[in-house]
Amino acid sequence: MFQGRIPENPNRDAAFDPTRLRSIWLAGGCFWGVEAFMARVPGVADAVSGYANGKTERPTYEDVCRRDTGHAETVEIRYDPSRVTLRTLLEAYFRIIDPTVLDRQGNDVGTQYRTGVFYKDEADAAVAREVLEEERKKHAKPVVTELEPLRNWYRAEEYHQDYLEKNPNGYCHVDFGQLKRIPAPAPLLVPATPAAPAALPPLAWRRPSDAELRAGLTDLQVSVLRDAATEPPFRNEYWNEHRPGLYVDRGTGEPLFSSSDKFDSGCGWPSFTRPVDEASIKEREDRTLGMGRIEVRSRAGDFHLGHVFDDGPKDRGGLRYCINSAAVRFIPLEELEAQDYGAYRKYIGSQRRD
Repeated sequence: MFQGRIPENPNRDAAFDPTRLRSIWLAGGCFWGVEAFMARVPGVADAVSGYANGKTERPTYEDVCRRDTGHAETVEIRYDPSRVTLRTLLEAYFRIIDPTVLDRQGNDVGTQYRTGVFYKDEADAAVAREVLEEERKKHAKPVVTELEPLRNWYRAEEYHQDYLEKNPNGYCHVDFGQLKRIPAPAPLLVPATPAAPAALPPLAWRRPSDAELRAGLTDLQVSVLRDAATEPPFRNEYWNEHRPGLYVDRGTGEPLFSSSDKFDSGCGWPSFTRPVDEASIKEREDRTLGMGRIEVRSRAGDFHLGHVFDDGPKDRGGLRYCINSAAVRFIPLEELEAQDYGAYRKYIGSQRRD
């Protein structure tokens, strides 16, 4: 019996863009606990209890329990892949089930309490196979968790939804202490309601809290972004990076610069002739250190990036955006789609196609 109040949900006040959400369906015994646990993994927009992969249409709870419908109590997890990966979700799921037990979890016995990962996308299946194989190596007994395409799923009755929030002392076989073992998410993009400029995909970006920033970044990266520190020249991550790709705000994930606009300025920091979108950059006068310079900051995060000078290549506009490697994250061209930046491919190439 699970006693006491379940943990606060860190996703409760988060803004999610429903057009960007993906789903995976997880069966892990009584769906009350699985739903409440997975809903509290950072980056999960919603978790809904239901019945999956059975032989009948629109089953009731009574049907599933007593009439051999073949359904498994299954939770649909709707998540933002820019905040949490499918791998992280599956690793969290395996922390709260015993994958070696057939048709039982906790005190619940029956085929409806079997464990399973159900998917619609073959790419999700590939990730699940990897995680399942890793899980098999942890156990002496065979792992019996199913991995199958989702054939059907029906939402459970309303009284099952958010059951443990309505009944905090209700039965639950899940150990909520396992939430503490889930890695804190890096401060990545979080879609919100404001639209981006028409020239770019309709995404928006949120500045993470200081706690999120410290949890996901190194001390140097935090110092550069938040406190306008400067990293040493020629001893930073991207000054000598020549691969094609995209540079995004390390704090928010907002796209900032393209490799197509990068050039070797000899200064020891990554240098660019222009941003991918002028509106993604803010400029302000900087009189620190007794110098008169123009500081460059990111639009959504308002993070320090570096400075802009007028000694860049004349045939490419004459500007040099001198940027700290610690302030940006590089995404290679071949990883754009996997990291959900495929729409920015047009900004990368031997010549940019605006």
